[in-house]
Amino acid sequence: MFVNDCSETMLSESTPFSPASVEPSSQGRPLRIIHCFRSPVGGIFRHVRDLAAAHAAQGHQVGILCDSSTGGPHEERLFEEIQPHLALGLVRLPIRRSIGPSDAKALWTSYKELRQLKPDILHGHGAKGGALARMIGTVLRINGSHVARLYSPHGGSLHYDRKSLQGKGILSLERFQEHATDALVFVCDFERRTYETKVGHPRPLAETIYNGVEDAEFTPVEPAPDAVDFLYIGMLRDMKGPDIFIDALGHTERLAGRPLSAMMIGDGPQQEDYLRMKLHRGLGQRIAMAPAMPAREAFARARFVVVPSRAESMPYIVLEAIAAGRPVIAARVGGTPEILGADSAALAEPNDAQSLAGIMHRALTEDGWAERTMPDPAAFKATFSSATMARSMMQLYRRLANEAGG
Repeated sequence: MFVNDCSETMLSESTPFSPASVEPSSQGRPLRIIHCFRSPVGGIFRHVRDLAAAHAAQGHQVGILCDSSTGGPHEERLFEEIQPHLALGLVRLPIRRSIGPSDAKALWTSYKELRQLKPDILHGHGAKGGALARMIGTVLRINGSHVARLYSPHGGSLHYDRKSLQGKGILSLERFQEHATDALVFVCDFERRTYETKVGHPRPLAETIYNGVEDAEFTPVEPAPDAVDFLYIGMLRDMKGPDIFIDALGHTERLAGRPLSAMMIGDGPQQEDYLRMKLHRGLGQRIAMAPAMPAREAFARARFVVVPSRAESMPYIVLEAIAAGRPVIAARVGGTPEILGADSAALAEPNDAQSLAGIMHRALTEDGWAERTMPDPAAFKATFSSATMARSMMQLYRRLANEAGG
């Protein structure tokens, strides 16, 4: 195994993956699998780590290519945990979020790194990761490789408005890249429907494979004696709704007629904005802030978990919280209704602090609210299992590798 840092010089956290929960590799030789994505933060990174650990436990060889300029100490610890599973190594290089001239250098450097690994599977996650995996995979195939090219949007480009000029261009590029795609993998039905609406009916093979959590994560987490009322955990950027959370807490206090307590845990580019906002709203003493930490550690710090996102695909933090027995209040976005139930009383209107506050107030004051509102534990566990996710993904990888002649 090698670790290659090609740099020019929230966060969701899992219990370490248990190989015992994964079935042994089925028919066929071990596969060489490379996951490409941009930022090693949040749900995509969690998703890739789970797949990498599961498939390595089955005897496959796995590697990762991602950005070197994002992430912090928390993510570095996660890389240390996953590296023993990465027989094909870890390649990190600068990959910018926006499209620009630096993409050409990232593409060329990535190609040089990946061609020597002779992958059977290139799985791109998110817009940038998907573009890298498919372009590199196509060049490799031109040069005689039988590599299969997969793409999982994880929201990404699908958050753009197809009526805007920028959105039209990006979504048109998504359609064009289907010519270099052997399979599309969606993490929820919402993501698939959004793709069909904004990009078009998929021309390559398309499958929906739900995210899942580990058996160990179903051990309940009890709130600490000094737990606050409400927790926000995730990236500190507007798309995830920290500003909505701050405003909703103020509305909830007015409904309750008393001061409440909250905590915001995470890192991100707008951290200072939210610090100023909570002070401006007079909530500076009642909303604590802490850097990213393991999700289960964070869950013990509050009675209720609030997920106020403006946009999501299939949020791991909701899966993790429910698995841990923590009640969740969330915006009705992305695949969240597929987790909580389409008619769940825990779902607030998107981008609506008052709607969110109404649910926060009911959760705080109504006896038995969580028991009535959260999904049935047995049904939830049967649907959102890491082992099921990894098994379904390997079946797809094996099918594509066989069709490609690998």
